[in-house]
Amino acid sequence: MRDYRSVADEVAEEIRSGALGPGDRLPPQRVFARRHGIAGSTAARVYRELARRGLTVGEVGRGTYVRAAAPADPRALGEPTADRIDLEFNYPVVPEQSALLADGLDGLLRPDVLQDALRPVGPAGHASLRESAADLLARGGWRPDPAHVLFAGNGRQALAAVFAALVPPGARLGVEELTYPVVKAVAARLGIVLVPLAMDEDGLVPQAVEEAHRTAPLHAVYVQPVLHNPLTLTMPPRRVAELAEVLGRLGLPAVEDTIWAFLRDELPPLAARIPERTVLVDSLSKRIAPGLSLGMVVAPAPLLGDLAAALRSGGWTAQRFALEAAARWQREGIVRRLVRAKQQDAAVRQATAARHLAGFTLRTDQHAYHCWWQLPRPWRADTFVATAARYGIGVPPAAAFTVGDAHAPNAIRLGLATPQPEILASALATLADLARSTPDDLATD
Repeated sequence: MRDYRSVADEVAEEIRSGALGPGDRLPPQRVFARRHGIAGSTAARVYRELARRGLTVGEVGRGTYVRAAAPADPRALGEPTADRIDLEFNYPVVPEQSALLADGLDGLLRPDVLQDALRPVGPAGHASLRESAADLLARGGWRPDPAHVLFAGNGRQALAAVFAALVPPGARLGVEELTYPVVKAVAARLGIVLVPLAMDEDGLVPQAVEEAHRTAPLHAVYVQPVLHNPLTLTMPPRRVAELAEVLGRLGLPAVEDTIWAFLRDELPPLAARIPERTVLVDSLSKRIAPGLSLGMVVAPAPLLGDLAAALRSGGWTAQRFALEAAARWQREGIVRRLVRAKQQDAAVRQATAARHLAGFTLRTDQHAYHCWWQLPRPWRADTFVATAARYGIGVPPAAAFTVGDAHAPNAIRLGLATPQPEILASALATLADLARSTPDDLATD
C-alpha cells in the first residue's frame, strides 16, 4: 500500500513544476484515489496533508484548489510570475526611480571609490555611514543618535538579529494579533513563542500587553505603530503615550517596525518617546528599491553589543556597497525625492482602490500602499483567494497574518504597490466583480 505522504509529495512536485497552477481544481477524492491506485481513506489523508502544507484550499461541496501561491520561503524574497497580477508582494516603484538611483551611483563607480566600497564592513559601518543613516531615518522632529545605529543585510535580517538578541529560545514575544508574516517565520526558526495581543481601532491595546505579561513574562513586544501591515492602522499620539507608559512600567523592550513609516514622515516614532526601551528596525526595500537592500537598527547603548554579536553570528551584516550607495543617495537628496514621489503614488493608488471597491468594507489609509478588505458573505477568504487565482490575481488571506491558532478574520490584504496603475485598476475591477457574485455563481463541474 502506498504511503499517503509519498502521494502528497508527487502532487506537491506537480504544483512546484507548474503542471498544476494556482486556482486549478483537484479531482474529487474518489476520482483521485482511482487514478493513483489508493484507497479512498488514503486519498483523504493526501488531501489533508496538502492542505496542512499550505498548498491547497477548499470547502465541502465546492472542491479543492491549488493555492494562489505556494508558501514563501522566509529565507528569500521570491519573484512573482510574469503571467499573474501580483497583489501579494508589495514593493513600490515610481517611474523616475531607476534614473535617480543610476545618477546617484556615478561617483561610486569610479575605480578608486569602488575599491573601498567593496571592502568588508562590520555591523556598525563607519561614522559617516551612521550619520547618513541617522539623516535618512529622521522624522517628526526626531533623529537617532548615529552612535546607536547598526546595519543588516535587509529588514528581515535586522528583525531576526533583534529577536535573537532580545528573546531566548522558548521565551515569549508579544505581537499584534495580526502581524507581518515574516515575523512568524523568523520566530519559528528561532524557537520563539509568539503571544497574540489584542488590537482595536487605535492599534495595539496597552492593557493586552499587561495581561499577557501577567500570565507569563514577555521578553519583548513587536509593534508597528505607523501604517500597520496588514491593517493600515496608525496609532494616535495618545495611544503611543499609553503604550510607552506600560512598557516603561513593566520594563519591557519594544521592537518597533518602521518599514512603512516613511509614508508618514511627519510622525515621530515610539523610539522618540522611550529611546531607552525601543529597538527600531527599518530598511530600504520600500523606501528605495528591493533589489539593493539594507536593514537598519537603532538601539539603546546597553543592547548594541548583543545586537552586533547577533548580526555577526547570523551572517546578517550589511554589504558595504549597499551602505555606500545609500549614503550617497541620502546626501544627494535622492532618497527625499523618492519618498515624496512614493507618498504621492500611494495616494493615487488608494484613490483607485476606493473607486473600484466602493460599497465594500475596507480598512485603509490614504498614505498606505495596502488595504484590508472584509469580504462580503457568502465568500470565505480561502475560497476567494483560490477564485482570484483562477482569474490570474494573487492575493493573501487573513490567515497569512494571524498569529497562532487564533481565528482568522474573513478578509484579505490587497498590496497596491507592485502592478502598473492600469493593471492595478483592472485587477481591482475584477476582484470587485467576483465579490459581487457568489462562489456558487462561479462553480464549474
